[in-house]
Amino acid sequence: MNDILKHARNTALTLMGFAAAFTLLMSVVYTLTLAPIAESEAQARMQLFQQIVPDSLFDNDLLHDTVTLPPDLLLGNTQPLIANIARLHGEASAVILEATAHDGYAGDIKLLIAVKADGSLAGVRVLSHKETPGLGDYIDIAKDRWITLFDGLSLSQKPLGQWQVQKDGGDFDYRAGATITPRAVIGAVGRALHYVQNHRQTLFAPVAASEQEHTS
Repeated sequence: MNDILKHARNTALTLMGFAAAFTLLMSVVYTLTLAPIAESEAQARMQLFQQIVPDSLFDNDLLHDTVTLPPDLLLGNTQPLIANIARLHGEASAVILEATAHDGYAGDIKLLIAVKADGSLAGVRVLSHKETPGLGDYIDIAKDRWITLFDGLSLSQKPLGQWQVQKDGGDFDYRAGATITPRAVIGAVGRALHYVQNHRQTLFAPVAASEQEHTS
């Protein structure tokens, strides 16, 4: 009996030793990979920003010049969002923010939208969607140029009521057989422009005011 108990104890101690060593190893691996992963994510996000905000519009650190946006129906967000501010010679030149269209054919369509200080769109990109392959996926810049239709547009050029597909009486083209997807994207972009218009003072505030808003 004593031999059995001794064997069981030794086995338990051995397993505990392996568990402790494995936990330590995982902790070391996590620590070593945390910074490279964060750096890789930052680079990927910056590359995406540069697709919709040309280098000529900013000389600041886009990733760290931010302002927090509360939930708002116009952006479709239920949680606070971080918007990135582009500045040139200290003046806010554009804001990059996310918006969500909840009326996509297969679910939410998440967008990244850049709006210049004059109220016009610098660019729009789809961050994620679940639309039907071959029909609704043409909103993806990797598969089609349709999303570039928004470049340069503003509410002064097209009032919010015109931000609809032509089928609904609006001004925007769409692919035959796929109306729901562009309808959702167009509506979300128009609402985002409306949001920026309503919050110009916060989004395009001078550096000091923006920093105060961010830290408050």
